[in-house]
Amino acid sequence: MNFTLTDEQRMLADTLARFVTEQYGFPVRERIARSPEGYERTMWRRFGELGAIGALFAAEHGGFGGTGDDIAVVFEQLGRGLVVEPFLGALTCGRVIALAGQTAHRTLLAQLIEGEAVLSLAHGEPNSRYELTRVATTAEPAPGGWRLNGAKAVVLYGQAADGYVVSARSSAAIEAEHGISLFWLPRDTAGLTIRDYTLIDGGRGAELVLENAMLPSDALLGAIDDGFPVLEEALGRGLLALSAEALGAMETAFAATLDYLRTRRQFGVPIGSFQALQHRMADLAIDLEQTRSAVINAAAALDGPRLPREQALSAAKYTVGRVGTRLSREAVQLHGGIGMTWELPLAHYAKRLVMIDHQLGDEDYHLMRYVALGGAAAQSS
Repeated sequence: MNFTLTDEQRMLADTLARFVTEQYGFPVRERIARSPEGYERTMWRRFGELGAIGALFAAEHGGFGGTGDDIAVVFEQLGRGLVVEPFLGALTCGRVIALAGQTAHRTLLAQLIEGEAVLSLAHGEPNSRYELTRVATTAEPAPGGWRLNGAKAVVLYGQAADGYVVSARSSAAIEAEHGISLFWLPRDTAGLTIRDYTLIDGGRGAELVLENAMLPSDALLGAIDDGFPVLEEALGRGLLALSAEALGAMETAFAATLDYLRTRRQFGVPIGSFQALQHRMADLAIDLEQTRSAVINAAAALDGPRLPREQALSAAKYTVGRVGTRLSREAVQLHGGIGMTWELPLAHYAKRLVMIDHQLGDEDYHLMRYVALGGAAAQSS
């Protein structure tokens, strides 16, 4: 396995790191995160001009990257800067449209890559409990199109998005893989109600309620009843993105804690000279190396066969959930009382790491999923 980034990927990482450091400092991030939209259109366009969005997609879909390494490079830098712009929705929705969208949707994908459109994935539901196949929202044929009814939970930037990729059950039982269809839902669709709220780690989310929402026939993305494989692949990219983002956030929090231990003095010496604290930091350093290995493995498996791919993704997500929670707790404790203050960026990194654990399945869910996928792989061999 080749762990070396290409020259283009290193250049992208350096450019994005410099842009985030110089143009997206913590005060800017906080202003954007607490805005009514939860992101800034102008900043989103600048990321598009920088190529950060295009790097998430292959050339045949209008981008210039799209590999696991490309996704990991971008999201690791986003994690280092606690960037709140809607990259996750762009990645997952854009992947669905690239794989299953009609010709009419290609213009939408181009606008997304340029930073001119904001899309959100509306898949999770109030009672889904992370299960990808548990879709209760229904889609029924109607004159000229489709009629959707149901509810979607924690839709990122739901109020400010231009539209949504929505999963709905068009046939079969509520937890079956078959029978899930995907639709493009514009924000101004009649019958759509949006309840907006602030997320604790920055940005905004929303609950969507669909009551006899009517969509035209060309709103269907892909084949009827056969949306699950596309959805799983798109969400797999989301798992890699979140894992890489967590890695970037963890390494930044670790570096800040190490710097604090070197400069904070007690009894006339830096507290980093105390052996007990050195042991705790050494354990975290080992955890960080294990996390990076898990992310690299997931990135390498992204375009491979389904079962190894999904196992590697769940392993990475489990690892960042476990390590991220521990590192957040340790970093705050090692900073003492100041670690809990709003003004210290570290506290916001800790909150983001905790929230990443709960996005697209927490560590307990992905540990069980990893075991289940391993059993399925053993049976098929």
